[in-house]
Amino acid sequence: MVFPLFTLRHVVLPLMTQAYLLPNHKIRSAHMIPRYSRPDMVAIWSPETKFKIWYEIEAHACDAMADLGVIPRENAEAVWKAKDVEFDVARIDEIEAVTKHDVIAFLTHLAEHVGSDMARFVHQGMTSSDVLDTCFNVQLVRASDLLLADMDRLLAALKTRAMEHKDTPRIGRSHGIHAEPTTMGLTFARFYAEMDRNRARLINARAEIATGAISGAVGTFANVDPRVEEHVCEKLGLTPEPISTQVIPRDRHAMFFATLGVVASGIENIATEIRHMQRTEVLEGAEYFSVGQKGSSAMPHKKNPILTENLTGLARLVRMSVIPAMENVALWHERDISHSSVERTIGPDTTITLDFALNRLAGVVEKMIIYPENMMANMHKFRGLIMSQRVLLALTQAGVSREDSYSYVQRNALKVWDNNADFKTELLADADVRKALSAEEIEEKFDLGYHTKHVDTIFARVFGKA
Repeated sequence: MVFPLFTLRHVVLPLMTQAYLLPNHKIRSAHMIPRYSRPDMVAIWSPETKFKIWYEIEAHACDAMADLGVIPRENAEAVWKAKDVEFDVARIDEIEAVTKHDVIAFLTHLAEHVGSDMARFVHQGMTSSDVLDTCFNVQLVRASDLLLADMDRLLAALKTRAMEHKDTPRIGRSHGIHAEPTTMGLTFARFYAEMDRNRARLINARAEIATGAISGAVGTFANVDPRVEEHVCEKLGLTPEPISTQVIPRDRHAMFFATLGVVASGIENIATEIRHMQRTEVLEGAEYFSVGQKGSSAMPHKKNPILTENLTGLARLVRMSVIPAMENVALWHERDISHSSVERTIGPDTTITLDFALNRLAGVVEKMIIYPENMMANMHKFRGLIMSQRVLLALTQAGVSREDSYSYVQRNALKVWDNNADFKTELLADADVRKALSAEEIEEKFDLGYHTKHVDTIFARVFGKA
């Protein structure tokens, strides 16, 4: 659809802007909408937080330079007098409208608080990327800490449900078709193991991104002592970047966002399984349906898996950042800013979305309704067919060739598929099968407990020994 210019300027764009407003009507993030945002993560990416980190970088750098005798101590102390200042975002934006440079706009505003004479050594020997990159990494580290806490909540929920349904039988499926018995506990346990691996990946990604650089133009430290960088990084909980150009190397960020993409895929994996469980013809599990909730505007009977469907979509948004982050690795010479616009978007968008998604999934798992009776009914829907492998193996062990064993079992299995026959009854009536196996031996092959005898071993591997 083509919108008239008037519509775009006077209707569509104002509505888009309103979608990004929080209740206090301040634009806190120019990206992720409040519907999929949680306040603690949004706060990390607010302009106020960003400018506060910029200030801390500059103030700590002044301290280090004063210690080295590069600038007077009173100038460094004057900068710290602004530590309780609420930086005026609107004023900084006003200055930037003239300077067309965000860091210079901030430094100009800082000088308005500190005094131009006392602030003249702020940013001494530094370049904008020293502030921007170090701040970005501080924000990503803080975002990582929230995401790790989110994952702890999800892991706790998965473990609780795994223990609760450790021995609850459920049919396993391959290609969407009944395969062999498993348990609902094992389903939750494998998701726990996947998310536990993802947590370890995120810890490594956090370490990967927790570096800072105060190395000056093209990264040579020509105008700023390396000890300044060491001091600033120590104060901010970072480690000095071993070698930077005018920017911190973007392979670190590529690794970080790739990890978030893997976590998102894990979320989708769990969400997809729950969506399948909730299908009417399966109904082995379902999202909690609250009092007063409505499933459809047209069909009052509907209970839809809306949360896990939403999580599938949110996972796509998180993964959407991975390729741009990879493409940011290749910059011209010592620096260009082709990465900048990308990171201003994917930094807040991806972490805010993933924070929301992890908490939504944890809530789904915590409140999820499980239907053991339906699981058992589904398992027996094809009247013993799922025990075919046990019969196949028993025939080979009784001396029948694998080719003949497979043929005997399959021809009886097809009767179940085609005629709704009973698998065990057909086997007992098959002369070739009975030549190799007694009725008792055939009967034993339909013992459900055979398939769950190693559940304790698997649980010990996943959760550790009790």
